[in-house]
Amino acid sequence: MKLIGILGGTFDPIHYGHLRMAQELLQALKLDEVRFIPAANPPHRNQPATSASHRAEMLHLAIAGNPQFSLDDRELQRGGLSYTVDTLLSLRKELGKSVSLSLLLGSDAFLGLTSWRRWDELLSLAHIVAAHRPHAAPNPKNMADLLKALWQQHTTTSIEDLARASCGKILLHHITPLDISATQIREELAQGLSPRYLVPESAINYITTHQLYA
Repeated sequence: MKLIGILGGTFDPIHYGHLRMAQELLQALKLDEVRFIPAANPPHRNQPATSASHRAEMLHLAIAGNPQFSLDDRELQRGGLSYTVDTLLSLRKELGKSVSLSLLLGSDAFLGLTSWRRWDELLSLAHIVAAHRPHAAPNPKNMADLLKALWQQHTTTSIEDLARASCGKILLHHITPLDISATQIREELAQGLSPRYLVPESAINYITTHQLYA
C-alpha cells in the first residue's frame, strides 16, 4: 500500500519548521510522499498576509529539490473556507481506498481537533499523526473528553499499522523541536530584518523580488 502524508497550512511563508517536520515524518513513517496543501481561507485563524499565488510559489520553490515532496493546490482551486474534511474526501475520491493517507499535525492542532468541521469523520478518511517534541507527547489528561475517547479507541504505537490500513489510526510521534514562527518571520521582515536560516533561500529571494511582508 502506498503511504502518503498530508501537511496542510497557510505557509505564510513556508519555513524550515514545516520542512523539517515533513522530512522527519517522511523518514520515520516510511512514507512514499508528503503533499503540502496550502489553505485558501483557513477557518480557524486570520486570513493569510499574502495571496494564494505567492504562497504557492514560495512553497513550490522551497520543496523543488526534494522528489518526495509535492505541492497540491486543490484547496486554492476550490476556494471558500479550507476544511480538511473536504480535502480528504477529494483525495479519497481521486486515490481510492488502496492508498494509506496520514494527516500530519502539530500537537497543538491535534488537541484542538474537536473544533474542526466534521472532525469525527476524519479517521474514516485518513490516519492522524500528531508530531510533538521529545518527551512532550500530548497528555490524555489535557484532552477534551471527546478527543480522549477518540484517541483511546484509535491510538497505536506501531508505525507499521499505518501501512496495514488506509485510515483509522492515531499515532503520536516525536520530532526535533524547531521553535520557528511564521508570524515572527513576517514581523521581522516588516522591520527590514533577514529571515535567513529560518526560510529557504529560494523563498527569501522570491519574497525580496516581490517585496512581500514589507
